[in-house]
Amino acid sequence: MRLEEHCMNATDTIYDVLVVDDSPVYRKLVEQVLQSQPFSLHFAQNGEEALQLFQEFSPAIVVTDWMMPDFSGLELCQRIRADQSRPYTYVILMTSNTEKGNVVKGLEAGADDYLTKPFDPGEMLARIGVGRRIIDLNRQLAAKSMKLEEAARTDPLTGLPNRRAIEEWAFKQLRGAARHGFSLWVVVADIDSFKTINDSFGHHAGDIVIKTFADYLKRCTRSSDICGRLGGDEFLLVMTHVEAAHIEVTVNKFREQFAALSFPFQGQSVSVTSSFGIAGCVGKDTLEFGGLVRKADQMLYEAKRGGRNTVRVCYPLQ
Repeated sequence: MRLEEHCMNATDTIYDVLVVDDSPVYRKLVEQVLQSQPFSLHFAQNGEEALQLFQEFSPAIVVTDWMMPDFSGLELCQRIRADQSRPYTYVILMTSNTEKGNVVKGLEAGADDYLTKPFDPGEMLARIGVGRRIIDLNRQLAAKSMKLEEAARTDPLTGLPNRRAIEEWAFKQLRGAARHGFSLWVVVADIDSFKTINDSFGHHAGDIVIKTFADYLKRCTRSSDICGRLGGDEFLLVMTHVEAAHIEVTVNKFREQFAALSFPFQGQSVSVTSSFGIAGCVGKDTLEFGGLVRKADQMLYEAKRGGRNTVRVCYPLQ
């Protein structure tokens, strides 16, 4: 099998490749070598144009000449490496100067590989093939890292955010509330007599109740808010831009909807209720998140002590 055919069969992924050279002859030569490959090719005549195309397309591979009219391929490589916001880019420097000192300079600047001019087409394909494998590996690692990061912020039973994820979101919202003066409410929710459900019908029944509660909570939460599970049968909801006069009514609607459900456990029709504690801040004098959670938890305790299946609110001072 020819090298070109091997490169084509390796993967169906289309890679953005940026070729930078002030020589139209060399740009055409590179195009002839790469045009049959699974690449979307972009061409720049100088460093400034290359940076613009890099910002626009985030190419997986950059093949750049060392000497250019405005700034060198070495400097282009350094600028690419300075941008940490994008996926990894594989950089190949082309140079007619093969002195080891210059090659070392290029690698120290962040280049992954180099080609000497005039280049051999087979060697170029082989070196870019190495780049493709490195890019694929980086993409796989990034995808796995993202999954692990997501798992670290997700409750495995309900799929809701866990406390860590909620805290990260809430800290940002608290800064916004302090800056712009909008309201922020922390709601702690608890399923009433949950231990009795587990003891009477088993842990599988308890899991069904928890997942159903989570589904309803998520369904009733606006996209601008967040809800999650703290653990056990306790949940946390953070809401913004709700007037103090409306917060209890809003949470009560959810409490009533959940209480109206019926769970068929062991031939019985079982109703389950829940209690809620709410604490909030309105205006620019916001509290820290942990303090709001503790206040909401105190309100939840009052709701439980008051007979369960109810909502208690600690209204902020106006």
